[in-house]
Amino acid sequence: MAKQRNRKPVRRRDRKGGPGSGRRKPCPYCKEKIEQVDYKDIDGLRRFISEKGKLRSRRITGACRRHQNQIARAVKRARELALLPYVAEATGGDSRGRGRERDER
Repeated sequence: MAKQRNRKPVRRRDRKGGPGSGRRKPCPYCKEKIEQVDYKDIDGLRRFISEKGKLRSRRITGACRRHQNQIARAVKRARELALLPYVAEATGGDSRGRGRERDER
């Protein structure tokens, strides 16, 4: 009978298929066979902008390098034409207590 080897238990970070497993999301534009990103497609571009108005990275969006560059250019054009905001709308007062003091003086 063969000897049983003492194997270490598999740690959570060593398992396959978890976050950072190397599997990338498919590019949404390549999947739909779209050659050029349109700056007038506001609903499509909003998916690539965070709540604060920042551009999301390729790692998060899953876009390929070519389409991510086109997305960045399209968002900048849409902002210039006032189709997209540069920053998010203010939802209330500043949580750190700044901003109001200057207005009251």
